[in-house]
Amino acid sequence: MKDIIIASNNKGKINDFKTIFPKANVIGISEIALDFDVDETGKTFKENAILKAESASKQLHKIVIADDSGLSVKALNGEPGIYSARYAGEAKNDQDNMDKLLENLKGIEDRAAEFVCAIAVSEPNKETVTYIGTVQGEIIDEPRGENGFGYDPIFFVPSLDRTMAELTSAEKGAVSHRGNAIKLMNEDIGERFQ
Repeated sequence: MKDIIIASNNKGKINDFKTIFPKANVIGISEIALDFDVDETGKTFKENAILKAESASKQLHKIVIADDSGLSVKALNGEPGIYSARYAGEAKNDQDNMDKLLENLKGIEDRAAEFVCAIAVSEPNKETVTYIGTVQGEIIDEPRGENGFGYDPIFFVPSLDRTMAELTSAEKGAVSHRGNAIKLMNEDIGERFQ
């Protein structure tokens, strides 16, 4: 079984990768590098994914996948964007972030949004490669569903007539921003993970 190291401590993201790579041994970086921490100083999802992947690969001398992802709401000029996980503040949680987003959208009719995922793959002595996946949807006022994490309960996908939190892990993996980025990665360099 192939090891796939994910440069993330986010259990939700790691579970998404486990669903997408069911035949691999997906390892969150905290399992092998307890002190791993990278300042996400990039201005885009892609820049932050590269920072994390290259830092982890350099530290571990192994191939590493990192992702940086979040929600972009059209009417809020792309907010929360790269600050999605800490939109309501560093010490806040998913519910606080959703509450702040819904407060900022009060009275706004255009609820168009997209989830964006940038994946970076860094391998010693090779150039880092990146892949961008998105999924289109809209923000609803009342959370629906028990699955997923982050903004999933208020991110409604019209083509499925469900929120991301109403999808099973497998269904989410097939349509999500992360799933779409990983499809692109697999088409390009999937043999590295076989």
